[in-house]
Amino acid sequence: MPLLTPSQQGATLYTIQLVLNLVWMPLFFSMKRPIAATVDIVALTGVTGYLAYIWGQVDEVAAWTLAPYLGWLSFATYLSAGCGYLNNWDFASKERPIADKPKDTKFVDEKKE
Repeated sequence: MPLLTPSQQGATLYTIQLVLNLVWMPLFFSMKRPIAATVDIVALTGVTGYLAYIWGQVDEVAAWTLAPYLGWLSFATYLSAGCGYLNNWDFASKERPIADKPKDTKFVDEKKE
């Protein structure tokens, strides 16, 4: 007898994929860690694939609704790994300083009139 029913497994896997999805963006953009982001998105793709399998045991239509998402995740994995590879897995050295606003800009402060 399994510890979790397919619907319980599906709910657990859905939560895991949601967390992995939410973690990817800060890893890639804010922390500039392309290796960790790529590992995260590979895990996300695997968990989502297994989620589609589990949902298929409950309802075949529910499993097929994940097909476009799996397609997107495959493409996003390619982009994540490609960006990391093309930048030698180092985004920190690619940062550019944010330029201050030009001194000759005419700025009108509407509150000071």
